[in-house]
Amino acid sequence: MVHGHEPKRVLITGGAGFIGSNFLLRMVPRYPSIQFVNLDKLTYAGNLTNLRGIERADNYMFVRGDVADPALVASLFSTHKFTSVVHFAAESHVDRSIMAPLAFTRSNTLGTVTLLEAARQVWAGKAAGARRFLHVSTDEVFGSLGHDSLFTEETPYNPRSPYSASKAAADHFVRAYAHTYKLPVSISNCSNNYGPYQFPEKLIPLVIMRAAHGQPVPVYGQGDNVRDWLHVADHCEALDLILHMGAPGETYLVGGSNECTNLNLVTTLLDLVDEQLGHPKGHSRSLIQFVPDRPGHDFRYAICADHLRQSLGWQPRYTLESGLRQTVAWYLSHMDWLQSVTDRSYMDYFQSQYGMA
Repeated sequence: MVHGHEPKRVLITGGAGFIGSNFLLRMVPRYPSIQFVNLDKLTYAGNLTNLRGIERADNYMFVRGDVADPALVASLFSTHKFTSVVHFAAESHVDRSIMAPLAFTRSNTLGTVTLLEAARQVWAGKAAGARRFLHVSTDEVFGSLGHDSLFTEETPYNPRSPYSASKAAADHFVRAYAHTYKLPVSISNCSNNYGPYQFPEKLIPLVIMRAAHGQPVPVYGQGDNVRDWLHVADHCEALDLILHMGAPGETYLVGGSNECTNLNLVTTLLDLVDEQLGHPKGHSRSLIQFVPDRPGHDFRYAICADHLRQSLGWQPRYTLESGLRQTVAWYLSHMDWLQSVTDRSYMDYFQSQYGMA
């Protein structure tokens, strides 16, 4: 059964980040009658240049601020009378969470509860169909898989890093508010995203950037960890469907059905960079440097997205091959953007740890 929700005034949190900016670039021109307010703290991974295509749109505005600031969030709800929330804002890098777990707890868990509480206060007594809180989460809350099986909506939670623990806690709070206060919520848990505007601490843009400059490419352990890769455009299509047609109280898993070991992924990216830059075949493979594995590195993630496909009719457009080819071409044509947002402290961390030049 498809449930209808008609967003009118939507709060987007973290809309200057990777997935959030791709979502806004899709939604603002697609739905000119819907008002979008983008709340973003503009930490290292938030970049307003991602949103130049919509910054002057009549149905879009930006507010700089912290989702964990109760006064600000309450004021925004009071002023704009939001009908909907799509909550992206989160610290998302596992390595950073290992170094700074308290920052992840504040942003990912406390920030989510702050939003839920504001929504509860303003939406009390309103019809559930007229309101919706869409919480965007991760498959990492389920822990690590072996060689077989897939995550489903019924998989028990088993977070194994400070990042995934903070997101798992946020998911639990969302469900608790739905049960206790009857807040109309939906939760999505997605696999690893890739595509345009991803901050270059993440594997795919990091590999592309370093390969383009002939710099060493770090691979944890032996590179045999497996991830399910989802193009950000396919993820945004799923979120659009969930926001408009998802059932309140439901969880939807979003995965690309594109499993790949980290080493195979890196090798494919290096070959695509060589192809698109006119280098000899295999030229960049020598850049791979195996580095000591990170603590608690989960072996495999993989999602069964049957519930989303069957209930809302979602289908991904990108195969891993077509998506990676498009992504490499985008970054190589946006090297100025990529270099401008590079976090030197993160690169220095790798260099100090692993002696990379």
